[in-house]
Amino acid sequence: MCAFSPQVQKVMTALVKSHYSHQLSSTAMAMCSSFCPQIPNQLRARPICPFPPKPLFTLSVNAFSSQTSNASAKVDGLSARIGFLGLGIMGSPMAQNLIKAGCDVTVWNRTKSKCDPLISLGAKYKSSPQEVAVSCDVTFAMLADPESAVEVACGKHGAASGMSSGKGYVDVSTVDGATAKLISGHITATGASYLEAPVSGSKKPAEDGQLIFLTAGDKSLYETAAPLLDIMGKSRFYLGDVGNGAAMKLVVNMIMGRFCRIHFRLLFPLSFSCVVYCSENVSFYMFQQFVA
Repeated sequence: MCAFSPQVQKVMTALVKSHYSHQLSSTAMAMCSSFCPQIPNQLRARPICPFPPKPLFTLSVNAFSSQTSNASAKVDGLSARIGFLGLGIMGSPMAQNLIKAGCDVTVWNRTKSKCDPLISLGAKYKSSPQEVAVSCDVTFAMLADPESAVEVACGKHGAASGMSSGKGYVDVSTVDGATAKLISGHITATGASYLEAPVSGSKKPAEDGQLIFLTAGDKSLYETAAPLLDIMGKSRFYLGDVGNGAAMKLVVNMIMGRFCRIHFRLLFPLSFSCVVYCSENVSFYMFQQFVA
C-alpha cells in the first residue's frame, strides 16, 4: 500500500468524487440483504493495513485544475480542424462523438477499413499521420501501446513531420512518462504544442462521452482542446508538466490492481463481495468488473 503526497491526494480525491458512484443500486442492496444482512459497522470499509509513515514515491503537481464537462455551452463555437489517429476500441467512439457534435474531423488508421464508418458519418480521410497533421489544427492520437504511439508520432510520415507553429498534438494513449516526454520533444521541436491526455474509462464510457482526461503539458493547448475533451468526456484534469498525466494514470491503474489482489487474497471470513456491497463508497465500475 502506498502513501501519496498531499498534491496527489488532492487530485485523487477529486478524481474519485467525479468517477465513482456513491449510491448502491436496488439490486446491490437486495443482494446485500440476502447474503450479509447484519455486518457490523466496524467491519465496513476499514483499511486492511495502515499507510507507511513516509510516501514510497511522490508526484509533484505544480498546476492542478479540474473541470466537469459542460459541452453544450461550447460545441457551437468550435471551428478547429481536428485530426484523429487510431480508430480502435477507444478511438473510434471518441472520434464519432466529435463528428456527431458537428466538428470538422479528419481520420487515419493503419487498417483503412476502420475509417469507413466514420467517413460515412462525414469524416475526411488522409493516408498518413503526416497528412492529417498538415491539414488539421489539433490532432488527437489514441494508440494501443507506447511503441505504436512513438511510431505514429515520430516515425516516417509520422504526425511530427506534419506539425508546425500554431498546431497542437494531443496524445490520449496510455503510455509511460518517458514515452510522453519523447513524443513531446519531437512535436515541440517543430514549433507545435503538445498535451498528454490519457483517459480513465473503457469502451462504454468512450461511447457515452463519459471519459475522464488526465492532462499535462502545454496549458494553452489544454485550454484550446478543452471543449473537444468535454465532448468526449465528463471531466478533465490539468496536472502540470509532461509526464504527470502518465504518472496519474499509473496511480489509477495501481488502485485498480489493488482491488483485484484484495479480491483474491482477502482472508476475512466475510466474502469480499459482501463487504463491497455494504461499503458506503462502493464503485459501481469495480462491482461490474471484479464482483458481479
